[in-house]
Amino acid sequence: MTAYPDIPLAERMRPRTIHDYIGQAHLLGNNGPIAGMLKSGVLPSLLFWGPPGTGKTTLALLLAEEFKRPFFQLSAISAGVKDVREVLDSASKQGMFSTSGKPVLFIDEIHRFSKSQQDSLLGAVEKGVVTLIGATTENPSFEVIPALLSRCRVYVLESHSAEELKEIALRAVKEDDYLSGIDIQITEWDALLRVSSGDARKLLNALELAVGMYAESGAVVLDNEKITRAVTEQISRYDKSGEMHYDIISAFIKSVRGSDPDAAVYWLARMLNGGEDVKFIARRLMILAAEDIGLANPQALVVANNTLQAVSVIGMPESRIILSQTAIYLALSAKSNSAYKAINQAMDFAQKSGDLPVPLYLRNAPTKLMKELGYGEEYHYPHDFEGNFTPQEYLPKEISGTRFYQSGKNRMEEEFQKRLAQLWKDKYSE
Repeated sequence: MTAYPDIPLAERMRPRTIHDYIGQAHLLGNNGPIAGMLKSGVLPSLLFWGPPGTGKTTLALLLAEEFKRPFFQLSAISAGVKDVREVLDSASKQGMFSTSGKPVLFIDEIHRFSKSQQDSLLGAVEKGVVTLIGATTENPSFEVIPALLSRCRVYVLESHSAEELKEIALRAVKEDDYLSGIDIQITEWDALLRVSSGDARKLLNALELAVGMYAESGAVVLDNEKITRAVTEQISRYDKSGEMHYDIISAFIKSVRGSDPDAAVYWLARMLNGGEDVKFIARRLMILAAEDIGLANPQALVVANNTLQAVSVIGMPESRIILSQTAIYLALSAKSNSAYKAINQAMDFAQKSGDLPVPLYLRNAPTKLMKELGYGEEYHYPHDFEGNFTPQEYLPKEISGTRFYQSGKNRMEEEFQKRLAQLWKDKYSE
């Protein structure tokens, strides 16, 4: 048997060519944008946004190799402005002697760069000193400065499907120098797929851990029980770099949504103890305030927005108090997803029904010609009527009377429903 390697399995199984890459068919398929780059021979600056273990770093490496570009790499976790400038200087010098094109500068976790660090990249990207490829697990709209974001194409990488994960695991068992020397059979997949959560790195780490635990017995037969036993200690820890990042935030949000303040502060504590970004937590609470509380307590969104502003200014450790207060407040609030359901239904309906014309009386009439054509004519200004209301149709006539908003079962929306029923007797009467 080959000696146990020092390099982790996930690194040993990193694809060597673009053709070995598994997943992201929407980018690499025949009609995908990256496939188009390879055909055209043009590599622009890119931002890869997606969960951990989806192959962002690997894809950057493979693109540099495919385009035969010099490759430089920085981690935003440890690099400072000085490091950025040194790498850009080296890239500039090497680029002058390169016949294949400007160097690729890959920055992992680019969302962790400060504004000044991101600003230090701008000049090099604008002047074509480097082609920038950044990787981020956070929404670049929030974390990457607009000037840099506008100079990059953003592509979303998706978590691996179950079939892709199985293919990755079976390839490792067959092709890895160490694993191929062991008789390994995977008889059950549920546990391995569950602990992986679409993350290929977690999958390979769990597989290697399980094989290492049972390899001394000869042939290794992996079932759900053995996989679970092998990775129990691994998955009990919170790792803000990605191992449990999405599982813990999911448990946190579901606890608040489920009106359990005790569970909410427990999962919040787990995240804070693990060093989670307080702004990330606050942004998720803003989304929850609109999606899950909504019109049952409109003040919830105001509180969540103020929380984001506060933790951005204060930082840790005091931000823990603000986040705790907000999490408990949102957990105790009445819940409604009526606004969430209404906009989803309306967007789906609008897409299927096409671009229906705006009724003439609802159209803007800034010019004489438009007024002559009847734009704005017969519009009834509500404030001219008693109670600041008069019934008139605001939807296109083709879908007159259609309802998207259905009030939630809570005190505030029940009051809204009474008012709607009083104003719109035919449309909103239950």
